[in-house]
Amino acid sequence: MAAPKFLRLRREAWGFIIGSALFILGAVPAFLDAVGPVADNLTFFIGSLFFTLAAFIQLNLSGRRPPRSTTNRPDRFDWWAAAIQFAGTLFFNLSTATALAASLGGTERTGWRPDAYGSVCFLLSSLLAVVATTGRDALWDPKARTWRGAWLNLLGSVAFGVAAVGAYPIAESGQQFFASWATVGTITGGVCFLVAAALTRPGSPRLT
Repeated sequence: MAAPKFLRLRREAWGFIIGSALFILGAVPAFLDAVGPVADNLTFFIGSLFFTLAAFIQLNLSGRRPPRSTTNRPDRFDWWAAAIQFAGTLFFNLSTATALAASLGGTERTGWRPDAYGSVCFLLSSLLAVVATTGRDALWDPKARTWRGAWLNLLGSVAFGVAAVGAYPIAESGQQFFASWATVGTITGGVCFLVAAALTRPGSPRLT
């Protein structure tokens, strides 16, 4: 019975790894210059789909329905972390799709950067995950979550929040508030998410 859960955990990890790698690539200015805004925003959009797939798997593993009053504290925090993270990925789906559509229409000449709604969801989710790992031994699967991964995800979520602030458009000029923050924050967040997923990727399951 361990194999199905093991396979889903691996798919979750690889979903976050691939999604993070695409977000890092899309945020590199040289990549935008080389491929143009359409391909760059397409890279972000595809990356967001991998994030959503991985987040759905994580939510499914954490439980199909909201926790009950009898659910232990670590599992309760883990479920809410997964649910809010999944909502955040949907916000990123929407914002990356909007950026892609704008670039296809010729009105967007820059690459996507994290939006406020998705970033807030990721930050809240990461905080809840950190709390969940304080009682890791009582989780539905103690090996599925690690304190290193939780703290790296929190750091990545903070970086995405910084990117969202930096990408905020100034009303008078339409330019980003602090473009370098947006770029560095997106890349830093992507690296943190990628490393966290790689560290928590399970090895081969034991059959005995």
